[in-house]
Amino acid sequence: MTRIFGMRVYHPDLWEMLFKFGLDAIVLFVLIRLIYYPIHRKKENLFTYFVFNVLIFFLCVLMNNVKLSMGFGFGLFAVFSIIRYRTEQLSVKDMTYLFTVITLAVINALVSKKVSLLELLFTNAIILGLVYAMEHLWLTRHEAVRQLIYEKVDLIRPDKHKELLADLEQRLGIKVSRVEIGRIDLLRDTVQMRVFFFEDEQDLDGFVEIPPDNDD
Repeated sequence: MTRIFGMRVYHPDLWEMLFKFGLDAIVLFVLIRLIYYPIHRKKENLFTYFVFNVLIFFLCVLMNNVKLSMGFGFGLFAVFSIIRYRTEQLSVKDMTYLFTVITLAVINALVSKKVSLLELLFTNAIILGLVYAMEHLWLTRHEAVRQLIYEKVDLIRPDKHKELLADLEQRLGIKVSRVEIGRIDLLRDTVQMRVFFFEDEQDLDGFVEIPPDNDD
């Protein structure tokens, strides 16, 4: 067999790797592009999810060729699961999608010949089906949130609730569903609050959310 620098030019396992990658790519596309993106519309996360999955997949495949155990793959899962971006904090749901992307890469890359093709396909289908059901069938309405500092402290009184909602809707240009009051600073006459709204009730075409600064 032809070798270059001691490395084989071709190995029969190439076709197995291509099949696994093709399956992983299809599942990833359905999960992120067809399930996640139509609901959450966060283009910046598409880059993260696709690149993470591909990197983890090939890292697992190539490292598995040197007979590392399945524990290695889930060790990577644990490492990447604690990643904390300093510029923007991922929401709980976005982090769940990130875990799912990593898990799919590990499963599809490190599955052994002891696992049948039907078992592999069933596992991928169950993961996709669960995510789809949770997003589209059970959680039929998606409540988004905006965090802000509000200066009209007098409107946070219970008897001023309707006036507060009207002012927020006029300023933010959205239909507010509810408000959570946070820390009140009476010295500066400001209050931290979380404003909730249902995305399907809004006209958000062209709206871009700017992530808050994080100096932690």
